[in-house]
Amino acid sequence: MNQQGTRRTVIKGTGSYIPTETVPNSSFHKNRFFADYDQPFEGDNERITQKFEEITEIRERRYVSDDLLTSDIAHLAAEEAIESSGLDREELDYIIVAHNFGDVRADNRRSDFVPSLAARVKQKLGIANPYCVAYDLPFGCPGWVQGVIQADYFLRSGDASSALVIGAETLSRVSDPHDRDSMIYSDGAGAVVLEAQESSQNIGILSHAARSDTIDHAKLLWMGTSYDPEYAEDTLFLKMFGRKLYNYALTNVPGLVKDCLDKAELTLSNVSRVLLHQANAKMDEAILKRLFRLYDVREIPERIMPMTISWLGNSSVATVPTMLDLIVRGQMDGQKLTTDDVVVFASVGAGMNINAFTYRWP
Repeated sequence: MNQQGTRRTVIKGTGSYIPTETVPNSSFHKNRFFADYDQPFEGDNERITQKFEEITEIRERRYVSDDLLTSDIAHLAAEEAIESSGLDREELDYIIVAHNFGDVRADNRRSDFVPSLAARVKQKLGIANPYCVAYDLPFGCPGWVQGVIQADYFLRSGDASSALVIGAETLSRVSDPHDRDSMIYSDGAGAVVLEAQESSQNIGILSHAARSDTIDHAKLLWMGTSYDPEYAEDTLFLKMFGRKLYNYALTNVPGLVKDCLDKAELTLSNVSRVLLHQANAKMDEAILKRLFRLYDVREIPERIMPMTISWLGNSSVATVPTMLDLIVRGQMDGQKLTTDDVVVFASVGAGMNINAFTYRWP
């Protein structure tokens, strides 16, 4: 299985952009919330935000300034990743940008997808090489993980030597201010540069797995008008069935992660870190517990699952690569990655889609 000179996909550089505007839960106290369409929520907003924090552990989140677009922050994260990789940007074979809503301006909530965000990022990076292929990947919150999976196929095939994979989103511009779920969402960008290396060591990406469940679960997240009938009738906002989404994730994510570990001929005892999409702290903790139960393990190692959601919120495709960059740069207390550490990256989101990959730190 691991012959000498096997082509491996390794992470050469990481980068991220964390927006400058910090938005605490108290900023939502002035909002007029609705429980559903035409159903004003009866209750005090301070109590609403308190309950919200108890469930999600989100105390604050980050929003981009009005002058920035998703493609802008994707570019900023990409610049950091390229710099830390030490690679020549003109030698990149692929630029893959995972997002879901394109560029959404502060003064116009309509999605702008043309040209692709990847094309815009390539232009901002000043890359002239026409054989650096730039494309977008809309895959819900698991988009960045899926981009890494695709890049791994390209690199291991021998047709490509390096790829830049970015996850970027500005969810603050597609969230309904009259929907309590709007407090979950945030903005941000994260990126990695991947490189193909010949090695006899079993390093880099070891395995991946993915699934899409659409028959009964495609509409757990959708785009709809504001819950307030008097607000922007022609504007669509991100909506979700939170409880059904929670149950779907809890039921299906642990098994998919186990499938991914099985493909790598690993067990949970080999895993040093689980980097899980930051959607809801209580949900992530429940997923981790169920994953450990699949291995008949009741005691979960301390610090195995880093969390950023309390201060960064849910930035969709950006949560996992941003968290990785913070760890690599030593900016998360008690978190570091060393040689031979096995890391599981996993995500779940609109589709419904779930994916994961395992990685051994070189």
